[in-house]
Amino acid sequence: MGLLGTLKDAFVASTESPNRGGGKTETRGSYWCHDCAERIPAADVAGETTPTCPECGDEMDLERSPGSTGCAC
Repeated sequence: MGLLGTLKDAFVASTESPNRGGGKTETRGSYWCHDCAERIPAADVAGETTPTCPECGDEMDLERSPGSTGCAC
């Protein structure tokens, strides 16, 4: 395999998600408090309400929407 094939394979692997397609469930991401660096996985949040930060009490932001290839770390 040549350099071009190796680069193509690396690119394809970096954009694939093990949770995409095939009827598998996708994660919704995580809620973050950027000031306190607190993280709550969206799967741990009951209902549709936005959680508040356990440290400061501010509303947290949802990072990473379904179908995105970005990192929610």
